[in-house]
Amino acid sequence: MKKIIQGGRIATASDVYEADILIENGIIVQIGKNLSVAGAEIIDATGKYVMPGGIDPHTHLDMPFNNTVTDDDWKSGTIAAAFGGTTTILDFCLTAGEEKLSTAVAKWHEKAKGKSAIDYGFHLMIGDLTPQTEAELPVLLEQEGITSVKVFMAYAKEFQATDRTLFKAFKIAKDVGAIVMVHCENGSVIDELVEEARRAGHKEPIYHALTRPAQLEGEATKRAIELAHIAGATLYVVHVTCKEAVDEIIAAREKGYNVYGETCPPYLTLDQSALAQPGFEGAKYVWSPPLRPKYHQEHLWNALKAKQLQTIGSDQCSFSFNGKKQLGLNDFSKIPNGGPFIEDRFSILYSEGVAKGKITVNEFVDMIATNAAKVFGLFPQKGTIAIGSDADIVIFDPNVKREISAKTHHMNVDYNPYEGWEVTGEPVTVLVRGEYVIKEKEFVGVLGSGRYIKRQLKTTAETIKI
Repeated sequence: MKKIIQGGRIATASDVYEADILIENGIIVQIGKNLSVAGAEIIDATGKYVMPGGIDPHTHLDMPFNNTVTDDDWKSGTIAAAFGGTTTILDFCLTAGEEKLSTAVAKWHEKAKGKSAIDYGFHLMIGDLTPQTEAELPVLLEQEGITSVKVFMAYAKEFQATDRTLFKAFKIAKDVGAIVMVHCENGSVIDELVEEARRAGHKEPIYHALTRPAQLEGEATKRAIELAHIAGATLYVVHVTCKEAVDEIIAAREKGYNVYGETCPPYLTLDQSALAQPGFEGAKYVWSPPLRPKYHQEHLWNALKAKQLQTIGSDQCSFSFNGKKQLGLNDFSKIPNGGPFIEDRFSILYSEGVAKGKITVNEFVDMIATNAAKVFGLFPQKGTIAIGSDADIVIFDPNVKREISAKTHHMNVDYNPYEGWEVTGEPVTVLVRGEYVIKEKEFVGVLGSGRYIKRQLKTTAETIKI
């Protein structure tokens, strides 16, 4: 059925204007005033923004980690994402322990099969490059339409790559037109600091932060930047948390290096003191890199405003407090790293950013959707409202206020890091390719209707154009 969205204010990365949108066969086919088509369903957006669906470039659904598995799978995770205004996610396909990278990709397809309520793609994680996987990598990226590989500089037991592997990944990515995403922390030094703290008898959650100082994020960011530059590759630094890392990214971009940066809602709004709460409460706030002292937030907001950081990922990686987080009850280093953010990414950034005057609504759309689409090869199919683009649309009420709570969220975990926060603005209706997923705040989507999106390998500064 054709649909016409009427009465709303269309907000893109560049404009805000009043117009109607005609949707046909999942595509935006017309934008204009007073549109009328016989038989079309009318969607009233009066008093609301009409925005492109959010693109979350950083999720971990049904992911094995640290002897357990994240609590949100592709069913609960994508339903929660839709409630939060996200219509496309890019999830990390882990290849650790696999002899063939294609085996890991097949497993991730199976995880999503029949479950995803929204569209999706993959990033491909690289932990080691044997002669076999080195030869397989460029072929697999092309076949699967994957434009991004992920390398960890931390987590020695699970994922950490050597600098040599990182450099080789940069060279392969440069040759095929992919982007390399890097988790920038000096994992080897962190492991030593963790052992020192454990030997001294420290077990409290706050030591997760104290053993991962910001200097080690800054140092690793600098190292990744220089290796990428030597290889001629494009670097995307994931979950930037601190001034030290921001300064390195700004310095590199000012020299003309192809470097992009992402941050996440908790680093903009929460701080290290959350880990120091009495008892084991601080475990709710254990993820990596850790929360920083509050003064770092200003540097992150400024970097976003100046377009030195370009995207906001959720880094969704959920573990229930009364279940899996308890694995670290007597040892902070065994607390599963990660938090539940996929549902509140959109609202937190709007409420703390736009509603409080830190960013404009156009900058919000840029950070929440458009830039991720450009960086990862989805634009203009997704990430904007334009004729010919997918009708991935969020009707967003900028005036409503709601309280965040685990009692009402849709993620499969028993706590929310923003418990009790009042936020301004909420997605009301969400469409993916013109079909309702959320309608008047109710889930009406079809599990398994989300499509795997193949992307084109062409990542250069000229094609991204941010």
